[in-house]
Amino acid sequence: MRWQDIRDEYPYLYETHLHTSQGSACAKCTGAEMARAAKEYGYTGIFITDHNWGGNTAIDRALEWDQWINHYSEGHRDAKKIGDEIGLDVFWGMEAAFTGTEFLIYGMSPEQFIANPQIRNADIPELYHIVKKASGLMVHAHPYREEVYIPKIRLFPDLVDGVEGINATHTNLRSTGHKDPMYDEKAIAYANEHQLPMTAGSDIHSTALLGGGMAFKRRLGSSQDFVKAVLKGEDYILTDGDNCYTRYGVLI
Repeated sequence: MRWQDIRDEYPYLYETHLHTSQGSACAKCTGAEMARAAKEYGYTGIFITDHNWGGNTAIDRALEWDQWINHYSEGHRDAKKIGDEIGLDVFWGMEAAFTGTEFLIYGMSPEQFIANPQIRNADIPELYHIVKKASGLMVHAHPYREEVYIPKIRLFPDLVDGVEGINATHTNLRSTGHKDPMYDEKAIAYANEHQLPMTAGSDIHSTALLGGGMAFKRRLGSSQDFVKAVLKGEDYILTDGDNCYTRYGVLI
């Protein structure tokens, strides 16, 4: 079943894993271009989750901390400017990398990052502590993906709030990279084993959208609202753009 088939019940669709060329060296389109494409597709909102200094960032790592965050946030600012004009919610996020192991950060702002310069040199436990202190959400992105830039699969069930159970690049029929449904099957099993909530996103890098994400029965008010919805087990569905799943990863 596709999201369009149950859109009346879950009308508010959010892309939770999206990159812009302004923040991610591997992305092809700007924040403004991504926002327009997302609105046209039917998304209610998007999270800009560009690669940070530990990953494939487009920002000079030698910049001072506040300058780095300011430049890093350009994709979000441009997307939000367009989003405000066309009725698309745009939220700030980050994909933090540690030698190929990546985490999606939600519920924090650029200002909170600037106020915590120790983040730049933090290890995974330290980052998790900072995110939790700020009432944010730390999600293990595509935990079982196998690629040359991921030397080893490492799992941290006690240092995350959730697991990206559905990553559209793994399963969507139109995906051209990272494609292997087993990655998601393992992620779903892992999340359920440790009773961790699941998220879904497309890991999209261009306006060739896959349609993945999470659909809710109500419109989210903020990134913090998203954090609370996930942690409290609110009713939502996961989708890779082709199929829909319950929040427990069961195919609908």
